[in-house]
Amino acid sequence: MEGVVQEISSSQTKSSSEQILQAQNLTKRYGDLVAVNGISFSVTLQEIFGILGPNGAGKTSTLEMIETLRPIDEGSAILNGIDVRSQPHEVRNMIGVQLQSSAFFEKLNLVEILELFGEFYGQRVQAVDLLREVELQDKIDSYVGELSGGQRQRFSIAVALVNNPVMLFLDEPTTGLDPQARRHLWGVIKRIRSEGKTIVLTTHYMEEAEELCDRVAIMDRGKIIALARPRELIGNLLAKGFRKERAERLANLEDVFLDLTGHSLREE
Repeated sequence: MEGVVQEISSSQTKSSSEQILQAQNLTKRYGDLVAVNGISFSVTLQEIFGILGPNGAGKTSTLEMIETLRPIDEGSAILNGIDVRSQPHEVRNMIGVQLQSSAFFEKLNLVEILELFGEFYGQRVQAVDLLREVELQDKIDSYVGELSGGQRQRFSIAVALVNNPVMLFLDEPTTGLDPQARRHLWGVIKRIRSEGKTIVLTTHYMEEAEELCDRVAIMDRGKIIALARPRELIGNLLAKGFRKERAERLANLEDVFLDLTGHSLREE
């Protein structure tokens, strides 16, 4: 399996000058448990790179090492030319992290929260521009507690953008959102990438990974077992003779839901 990973990933690797992240033999242990077992991968500039896998596969531990939230036990990660292990402070200043669950100050409105986070980085932020970036410009006087689930997720992305990061990390950004809010957030993520950002995300939604990601790494038991473009991975499966037991339906229940309720976002 490891040979397959190398074969299909090497055909898509761009020149090293375009790589913004290089991870080599990353390892993370918790006592006797090896959560991340010597994985290697790279991310290219302005790419949306997905990390997929079942619960306990090592996805979150991988991101947390690169984000400097957990120490790297073995191996290395170089982000935009900076060594994560030896220069964690420099790395923190150049990344944005949107967590799956975030808590914000309840007595500050959205603009005040963004300005406060800007102060943490020693920067004066244009809060209204950040809210416009995630389509919340009409909520400048609102508090986080007044936001819908989709709005809250988009606001957490705005917070992650306050330091103008070179790489944005999104941890299951659409978990718990309804179909309209989820697809709307996909559009926000695509636009952020189109404006020059590199994005690394985790998700449990395979449709989401196929829609958003240029390449995906599939992890299981702490190892990367496949890495390629989504269509390549599907093509490899079909080439092995895989066929579904019955033909894929032309529509699914989510399509019915969106047809009946509309694609437009409802946040009131």
